[in-house]
Amino acid sequence: MSDVIRLLIVDDHPVFCESLAHAIAAAPGFEVVAQANDVAAAVRLWQRHGPDVTLMDFRLADGDGATAVRRILAAAPAARVLMLTSSQDESDAVAALEAGAAGYITKTVGFLELLEAIGEVHAGGRPIGEEVARRLAAREKGGPLSPRETEVLLLLRDGLSEKEICRRLSIADRTVRAHVAAIKEKLDASSTAHCVTRGFELGLLTAGSGRGRSPHMPV
Repeated sequence: MSDVIRLLIVDDHPVFCESLAHAIAAAPGFEVVAQANDVAAAVRLWQRHGPDVTLMDFRLADGDGATAVRRILAAAPAARVLMLTSSQDESDAVAALEAGAAGYITKTVGFLELLEAIGEVHAGGRPIGEEVARRLAAREKGGPLSPRETEVLLLLRDGLSEKEICRRLSIADRTVRAHVAAIKEKLDASSTAHCVTRGFELGLLTAGSGRGRSPHMPV
């Protein structure tokens, strides 16, 4: 199997789309197989090329990225689509993720972080930008932590730093920061130490290195 990740880039700004395509194509391990500027072209080109990962803007000339995601996944349920957009609106993120997007990051991300996120999606991960993760969690304040968020909280309790959690879980720095931001919002905590304190107060954590309460228990 080839180690090269084949990409379709979808953005309604042709200059941005072309510039990004040139930059990514010059990076080792990536190949841009097609570019599209609207939903119709995105679906048509996906069906023609079958890329490993599609980078998808949310706002397109003839619709939105969520519509494109649904249409692509209807034809190929295993397709991997990473939203790359200027929108930090949580309603856009919810729409895209509910449509089946594998991740949601904004155009404020650095280029190396973008390549890292593409690799994460290709490997089956679900990268979400820190600010978007915080806003999504704010909608669910007081709601249950996800299994991964609970895992991160347990490691925070055990004294691991964010860098150490990255290595322990083999996930990107950005992803750990997003999980920590979400935990802070859901637990109404002001710091990582406060997250741990709140975890004990709410019965999500127990002393020692044992496992805390099920991640699906309400807080």
